[in-house]
Amino acid sequence: MIKLKKVFVFIFLTISVNAFAQPLRIVNQEAFVPGEQLKYRVHYGFIDAGEATLTVSPTLKTVMGKSCYQVIGEGKSVGAFDWFFKVRDRYESYIDKDAMLPWYFVRDVREGGYKVNQKVKFDQVNCTATSEKKAIKTPKHVQDLLSAFYFARTIDLSNAAVGDTFLIHTYLDDETFPMMIKYVGKVFLTTDKGKFRCVKFKPYVMEGRVFKEQEGMTIWISDDKSRVPIRAEASLMVGSIKMDLQEYTGVAHPLALIK
Repeated sequence: MIKLKKVFVFIFLTISVNAFAQPLRIVNQEAFVPGEQLKYRVHYGFIDAGEATLTVSPTLKTVMGKSCYQVIGEGKSVGAFDWFFKVRDRYESYIDKDAMLPWYFVRDVREGGYKVNQKVKFDQVNCTATSEKKAIKTPKHVQDLLSAFYFARTIDLSNAAVGDTFLIHTYLDDETFPMMIKYVGKVFLTTDKGKFRCVKFKPYVMEGRVFKEQEGMTIWISDDKSRVPIRAEASLMVGSIKMDLQEYTGVAHPLALIK
């Protein structure tokens, strides 16, 4: 009887360990590689207002025992705009290489008199997010603001039809919200860097606080395997903002640039 009990304990422990060791999910990610850097120019109306940079660290990092991409998003105001509304933002996310889920997120925001410094640990197994202020339960496969952008680039669009929507559960300020992205279709987009073949999306945003309407934002993504954002435009409660790709290095695949 004692031997039989030991056998049952051994089987239970083996199943438990193997279950915990199973990956959260597997995302076949080929949109970006370590070392990629994207640089954008930001316009507020007709004003040259700022610069934004998205960087994937050249080396993978280990967080919570997982191999992760370290991605950094930085934004700053420039020129005359910097005189009356200084912006110095930095976001950092450590994204599981296989599951495309964040384990750690840093948000350091300085926008005029508004300041936020937040560090968040994600437990993707038990579905929790813990900041300096509180711990909350999260939906399965939750993303932070930065990792949501990189995960969105991996979405399979091969069978997408105009009007289809994609759901990404997103964490911000100790809360989660369902971010919906609507597929609009394929278009050509001309910028000062050339003419690109693009896929067009409209994220559903929060109407009335910052954005003028729920579908007040439009994003154009390169129609290729890299899925690089070429332009983003948004109608705000006061004015409008546009962000255009200026430089790109270390991309995984050639962009759909029509020369």
